[in-house]
Amino acid sequence: MPNTLDPRFRPFTVRRKVRESTTITSFYLEPIDPAAWRPFEAGQFLTIQIPHPKGGEPVIRNYTVSSAPSDEGVYRITVKREPGLTPDMANGIVSCWLHDTVEEGTVVHIDGPRGAFKLNKASHQPVILLSGGVGLTPTVSMLKVLVRESDRPVWFVHACDEGSTHALREEVQGLAQERDGVHVHYCYRFPTTDDKKAGLFHSTGFITRETLQSLLPLDYYEAYMCGPPPFMQAMYDLLLSLGVEKSKIAYEFFGPASLLAPSKPKAETSSSAGVAPPSAEARSGGIEITLGRSNAKFEWDRTSESILSFLESNGIEPAFSCRAGVCGSCAQGLVSGDVEYLEEPLDDVPAGRVLLCCSKPVNSVVLDL
Repeated sequence: MPNTLDPRFRPFTVRRKVRESTTITSFYLEPIDPAAWRPFEAGQFLTIQIPHPKGGEPVIRNYTVSSAPSDEGVYRITVKREPGLTPDMANGIVSCWLHDTVEEGTVVHIDGPRGAFKLNKASHQPVILLSGGVGLTPTVSMLKVLVRESDRPVWFVHACDEGSTHALREEVQGLAQERDGVHVHYCYRFPTTDDKKAGLFHSTGFITRETLQSLLPLDYYEAYMCGPPPFMQAMYDLLLSLGVEKSKIAYEFFGPASLLAPSKPKAETSSSAGVAPPSAEARSGGIEITLGRSNAKFEWDRTSESILSFLESNGIEPAFSCRAGVCGSCAQGLVSGDVEYLEEPLDDVPAGRVLLCCSKPVNSVVLDL
């Protein structure tokens, strides 16, 4: 197939390339046409398209913007080099290309920004920013907004292996010193002797319930978290155990949403007289999701983030990749019914098809699944 870049991706020049740790590098991107820069919100990502090194279809990946939304005219992405486990694996193609081939002055093609993982700037509640490894990219962008545009108390909690892999440390330290009410905690899994001598961390091993209890005064928090799947699952369960409301936990996550589902508590008998749980029809709005191949039927839950996450919560795990309407991996046949898109898909969706990751049903739908 031709290795042709999509013209909807705009050319940007790499103005700066900055090594942040042994595995993580930042790239500062400026549009060749200034009109190609679009405002974004802290937490959103860019989509990068590069020619396939072996001449196949261009490769697309998403990288969160780690700069502040107020830095107009430039995007910064902070990328971990992720080589594939075998030579033919595509997982590391783009990150390795960025690290090993791209230099200052190189032109890259991007579409963006996108994503529903965004800081709620209208809220006045205290904020917990939780990150693991390179998952600190959205939380650093959020921290910049919180420090400079609000007086909300903030706890920035970051976990990584050790000092040499800790990216953006000085930047976060500088932000924490800009005003009162900003608290920083670093947890190193394998601190070195030099890390200990320099006092680079506050705790070791893993972030625990006891760690957060010692940091956080009693209050109602909003939490934003990003990191590898095991970290996300552990932090999600931990926050729920501390009484943080599920609706107040936002996350950027590209694994199956079912991994974050906490263990279901035992059924409890309500002692409240006259209070009945909402009916299935009330929860679903009368909408059903039917899987055409098995004729399995599910009552739609209006609190679900998307059809994909709803199916995952019911033990169905369709193929997916980006969870953001970019890659097309979750496209399925739509036999009947109508959907609405919460995030505009990168490509037009043909009639009779639906992207599960960024859509919700308008009425009952039948999927060719």
